[in-house]
Amino acid sequence: MTLNYIWVSFFLLAFIVALFKLIVFQDYEIFSRLVKATFDSSETAFSISIGLTGVLTLWLGLMRIAEKSGIIAVLTFLLGPLFKNLFPDIPLKHKAMMPIMMNFAANMLGLDNAATPLGLKAMQEMQKLNPEKDTATNSQIMFLVLNTSGLTLIPISVIMYRVQAGAAHPSDVFIPILVATLCSTLGGLLIVSAYQKVNIFKPVVLAYILGIIGVIVGITFAFNRLPESRVTEISTLVSNFILFSTIVAFILMAIVKKVNAYEYFIEGAKEGFQIAIKIIPFLVAMLVAIAVFRASGGMDLIIDGVRWFVNLFGVDTQFVDGLPTALMKPLSGSGARGMMVEAMQENQFGPDSFVGRLVCVLQGSTDTTLYVIAVYFGSVSIRNTRHAITCGLFADLVGIIAAILISYLFFG
Repeated sequence: MTLNYIWVSFFLLAFIVALFKLIVFQDYEIFSRLVKATFDSSETAFSISIGLTGVLTLWLGLMRIAEKSGIIAVLTFLLGPLFKNLFPDIPLKHKAMMPIMMNFAANMLGLDNAATPLGLKAMQEMQKLNPEKDTATNSQIMFLVLNTSGLTLIPISVIMYRVQAGAAHPSDVFIPILVATLCSTLGGLLIVSAYQKVNIFKPVVLAYILGIIGVIVGITFAFNRLPESRVTEISTLVSNFILFSTIVAFILMAIVKKVNAYEYFIEGAKEGFQIAIKIIPFLVAMLVAIAVFRASGGMDLIIDGVRWFVNLFGVDTQFVDGLPTALMKPLSGSGARGMMVEAMQENQFGPDSFVGRLVCVLQGSTDTTLYVIAVYFGSVSIRNTRHAITCGLFADLVGIIAAILISYLFFG
């Protein structure tokens, strides 16, 4: 499966659905909506790319300081045994390893603003080892799928949206999200390992996996002991403290190693603008295709079809009302977030309803697969994504199924 097939399919399906609505329902405004969605989404894609420039500049500058001050040696000592098995094509001391490790750490803490530039830097460094510049390597695919599976230890943003929506217990989705996102990540790791013949059942790999599970259990236990009103406050404080402490640690290490931190920051920061500009065409292409598909009503037809199918078996259909968020998440992060917020409105389902909680678990269980693929691979001009999309969407499916089952267990 390639981006080309998905991109073309979105446009063709949008046109077919729009034509059907025009002929059958005499919806004379449908093509006006498609054209509006086309131009609006292209403008949005450009704004996103330019908006990334500042944060890319900041983090690429900091990465250059870390690179020159020897922090990679510390990270290699801590995570080297795991990454040696997951990324056998990348030497442990290669420049790609540091942004890969830092990206995973930022994702786990829910720090999207830090994770994206680190991920782009990692792809850029891995591309230097790529013998076929337009085709994704095994390491790039493994990295991307683990990213899109969205393993997050502290789902700050989802809890904050529940606070804003007036939920009685905003953090009641905390444990379900942790379990669902862990299932998604393990699903992605298993399928990529199967494709690439990576043995993840080695003792050293299993030790790290069990260690991550242990951390999740520990965080769950710790946050369960906190007063409900303080969960969001404490989780936000912890994440931001770790983030800023990391920046300070880079600078302190540079002082110890007598490295000119400012000079190297400027040197690394210059790359930020170039990367931001490079991803514009790829982001415009993907966001426009997704926007016209949404505007055509194709998503609504899928949801209605699922509801009809589930009804045939007499199964509870409450979860179907949360599927718009689930199906939108791999396509558009902002679209899925909007659907989550809408479902939590009092005039819809409400934040404390089953659907209101389910959409939050779905939102936190995975990342925006097609967006991440378009941005990360676009930044290094990769067109042949090989099994990346298949594996990424499989991880999403595992996360969605897990989120639904766990939500029924906790809230059904």
